[in-house]
Amino acid sequence: MTTPFGRRVSAVLSRRLVGRYVVLGIGEEAAVAEPGQFYMLAAVAGWGGGVDERPYLPRAVSVLYARDGEVGFLLEDVGPGTHRLCGLGVGEDVYLVGPLGQGFTPPPPGIEAILVGGGVGIPPLAMFQDRCGGQALLGFRTSEHAEAASLFAAPELATDDGSAGHQGHVTDLLDDLLETRQDIVVFACGPPAMLQAVQSRVARHQVPAQLALEAPMACGYGACFGCVVDTVAGYKRVCVDGPVFDAAVLV
Repeated sequence: MTTPFGRRVSAVLSRRLVGRYVVLGIGEEAAVAEPGQFYMLAAVAGWGGGVDERPYLPRAVSVLYARDGEVGFLLEDVGPGTHRLCGLGVGEDVYLVGPLGQGFTPPPPGIEAILVGGGVGIPPLAMFQDRCGGQALLGFRTSEHAEAASLFAAPELATDDGSAGHQGHVTDLLDDLLETRQDIVVFACGPPAMLQAVQSRVARHQVPAQLALEAPMACGYGACFGCVVDTVAGYKRVCVDGPVFDAAVLV
């Protein structure tokens, strides 16, 4: 059974707080998403009715889990779209389009996955670890944000203010590991600056990596060309050619 293409309406089945984040579970009869894929989400009520009619476009949100007729999403209230989504309660309706995009490719047997995530970019990595295993290295701003590490098994932590784990960037943890390990594949998702730092480090150590990019999207299925990224093979659309790209192909 596959998920039908096109926008459809579903209800919020669960809502819980995890530190500074909200985890929404939304009904999805065929929960077939793979780690790294995403949905376009918009609330049915109160969307497009705010100041300057914002939010207007749906929001691209990575899948945290897909099981038992439900898909989960980790959200942070950072703008008009995420503010409305974070405010949804159980029983409220949501417009869904998805799952969309190309997800992660698991490593070959005998090669360990190293999962490097930052902030609200961690959902595809949590889903990957749940299905394929791997060691998680996670970076957050504060200990309150770092409560989202509870979504992982045995993660190593870094925080900007040192309130949980290592004080500094998650790439500091990656540096230590790359000095001693070659038999790994790095999977990363997070802010652009973090992904650029990961890309430069794995290139220096000649370790393969897959990066899940974040980009503003208008449609989510390749029609608008609003989310292009430069690669060695020319411009590619994050929504359909990604969001997961081999680190070596990104310019």
